[in-house]
Amino acid sequence: MDSMAVEHLEDLGDTLTDHYTEALLEVIEAKEEHREPAAPAGEEALTAPVVDLMAALEASVAKAKEARGESRPPATVHEMPKPKKTATAKKTTAKKTTRRRAS
Repeated sequence: MDSMAVEHLEDLGDTLTDHYTEALLEVIEAKEEHREPAAPAGEEALTAPVVDLMAALEASVAKAKEARGESRPPATVHEMPKPKKTATAKKTTAKKTTRRRAS
């Protein structure tokens, strides 16, 4: 184990590089200059294809129903009838009566 240990990192010379600090400094400089930071060397911007999740879900459900042998047509949606307005009775408040004091 002692043969593999390094007393000081400086002993390794230029074999170690701090890519994180370099990238962080680049981001800071780019923000100061109001520009986008440069992409790291050797890396390309990867883009993934956009997936329509609802379409994938509907296809999955249809496939599962076919596998189970369900062949019902899709349900139809009807609007609910509007409730009829009924006249509400107005509440009357009780009048306060004042008592006269017996003299």
